[in-house]
Amino acid sequence: MTLPFAAAHFVNQAARTVMAIVGPVLAVELGLSAVELGTLAACMFAAYAVTQLPLGVALDAFGARRVQVALMALAALGFAIFALSPGFAGLALGRVLLGVGISAGLMAVLKGNADWFERRRVAQVIGISTAIAAVGSMVTTVPVQALLPTLGWRGVFWVLCAVTLAVALWIFLSVPEKPRAPGPAPTLRGYLASSARILASPTFWRFGPAVATISTFNFAYLGLWAGPWLRDVAGMDGAARAGVLFLYTLAMIAGSVLTGSAASRAERLGLPAVIVPIVALVAVVAVQVGLMLQPRGFAVVLALFLAMALFSAAGSVGYVVVNQMFPPDLTGRVSTATNTVALGLAFAVQAAVGWVLDLWPRTDSGGWDPDGYSWALGMTVALQAVAALVIVTALRRRP
Repeated sequence: MTLPFAAAHFVNQAARTVMAIVGPVLAVELGLSAVELGTLAACMFAAYAVTQLPLGVALDAFGARRVQVALMALAALGFAIFALSPGFAGLALGRVLLGVGISAGLMAVLKGNADWFERRRVAQVIGISTAIAAVGSMVTTVPVQALLPTLGWRGVFWVLCAVTLAVALWIFLSVPEKPRAPGPAPTLRGYLASSARILASPTFWRFGPAVATISTFNFAYLGLWAGPWLRDVAGMDGAARAGVLFLYTLAMIAGSVLTGSAASRAERLGLPAVIVPIVALVAVVAVQVGLMLQPRGFAVVLALFLAMALFSAAGSVGYVVVNQMFPPDLTGRVSTATNTVALGLAFAVQAAVGWVLDLWPRTDSGGWDPDGYSWALGMTVALQAVAALVIVTALRRRP
């Protein structure tokens, strides 16, 4: 059960991060502006976000297996349309379908593991699952960069289409169904009413949005802007950029395991697991301040990116922490409510970065001004600094 869902989340990660490598190629080949490129990448997050609340109901009503198989088939269609499209409109349609198709990536992992593992093991198992899934981000760095001259960006998307269909078949054939609890079957009306109670809960609003911001940088930058930043600010060529992003994803794998284990260990020691995402959020803010200073030395840039990856990996642990503040049968709906906030922020930030960059003239090389990147980073620093303050204040209020 764990491995097939982790493989679906692998596709999720690959779909989100592949644009960091192919985005600069698309911008040159199709003549896209920063706003167009940012909007194109953000289309997936918008569709992803809109899908989350109904997805939560579907996961709790029908189970992760059935929902994930259907969505993986839709994701394969999105990859195919993107690969076939001659212009911006078709590319945007492909990204929208892809956003819906991968929308259960992490959510199915959270739901499936919460259904089958005891409470104190959930964070650790989620960490292992997300570490496996992070390989999806890894293969869209150096391997994709190496394949571009041979396959082109369209060929890369056809490969992702085939992998997605294979994962859908794997889940269909191997994942067990969770037996329904005894008693009357829940109704759609009941599911919707419980979703409304989650969204009306002060506990959710004290912790959910703040936890969601941990993943914002990963969504917005690893999903697109990290590649251009490494080119325009750090002065790296395509191979060096791919190398940094490859190591970034390795650090994400390590971070997923370490933060998941740390949260489970905190619970065993009688400490609140929320300590882990709080520390991670503060560290993410500090790293972004370092990036705002526009470092150019390879070692410094690599160290900052690795630290960002390590601490950003605590985002999935934050989801688990918020989930465990509610009854277990609400796991799917609580997870998707938190993810709705995270993806909505990712859409806004990813598009806003493009808007900020276009305030400066394009450089002679066709890139964007380093000062624009620093101002754009200032947005996420402010957002996450406020989030850190909110979650610390909320924790102090809890009995």
